[in-house]
Amino acid sequence: MMAGSGAVPGQSPPLPAIVGIAGPALLAEEAALFRAFPPAGVILFSRNIQDPDQLAGLIAALRLVLPDHADLMVDQEGGRVARLRPPHWHAHPPASTIGELFADNPAAGLRAAWLTGALIGLDCRDAGFTIAAAPVLDISIPGAHDVIGDRAFARHPVAVARLGAAVANGLLAAGVLPVGKHAPGHGRARVDSHLTLPRVDDDDLSADIRPFTLRADLPWMMTAHIVYRALDPHFPATLSATVIKRIIRERIGFEGVLVTDDLAMKALSGTPAYLAGQALAAGCDIALYCSGDFALTEALLRACPPMPPATQRRLRAGRNAALTQRLNLDPKALKAERDRLL
Repeated sequence: MMAGSGAVPGQSPPLPAIVGIAGPALLAEEAALFRAFPPAGVILFSRNIQDPDQLAGLIAALRLVLPDHADLMVDQEGGRVARLRPPHWHAHPPASTIGELFADNPAAGLRAAWLTGALIGLDCRDAGFTIAAAPVLDISIPGAHDVIGDRAFARHPVAVARLGAAVANGLLAAGVLPVGKHAPGHGRARVDSHLTLPRVDDDDLSADIRPFTLRADLPWMMTAHIVYRALDPHFPATLSATVIKRIIRERIGFEGVLVTDDLAMKALSGTPAYLAGQALAAGCDIALYCSGDFALTEALLRACPPMPPATQRRLRAGRNAALTQRLNLDPKALKAERDRLL
């Protein structure tokens, strides 16, 4: 399996965007658009997924029109954020369940986290995906909005980082790229960024940032649509050159692929094409637009700048990580072991 993306000799690099599609089959106009303005990848959601046979046909159709090594992403954390669900795919616990086990028995918690990452990765890999948008590295904050809630492993940043690493390593063992989210930390938000723009007024964000610093070795990270007054009082992190350069790239030390959270979320104002341009100019590598609205997706891809060489290098490094760390895994044995632990 090819994970990651990058330019192929003799081909132009794809555009620095991952986009959604409308439904369970690739439409003719979507196929034509991807041939004319090839994105770096496609993300699929529940509206696109019915059963393994349908999904296999859809992914085969996408592979015919996407660039070589284009990514196929799915939001698959476990718990309430899961696009691949029973009866066709495994059920997975929310991060908080694994965190509770870790609090009682650290070794068992870390093993359950790795097993969960590996099982999610196997489901994703066998279905044809190259990226799973997990793990969440946000800390749990009492009183914050539950948009993160049980998606967080724990309150303590070191526990979050250790469990996040275990999930990420399990995904990589399955040959699937993990994405640490949402840098530099979404746990403190008091409103849902899907619906409105969160503003965090706290001066000390060191605990929020620390899990990302400890996991700066991940191949991919995702930004947060949040204004942090102490970091940049004017722009949300996704659109902030200050946050991306000084915090994510320098303080956290992240050198991998930085992808935006979904530009369709209502935290951000402006057309998706405008927001993609702003995010890429601020320092994001990939603009993520998930709605599947054809006209808006077409406008975004038409407006996308060429992919810079630095992004191409980061994408190749991610692909290499998935290839070199992949192991032979037995899903039945892994699930039986996780069932015993949980």
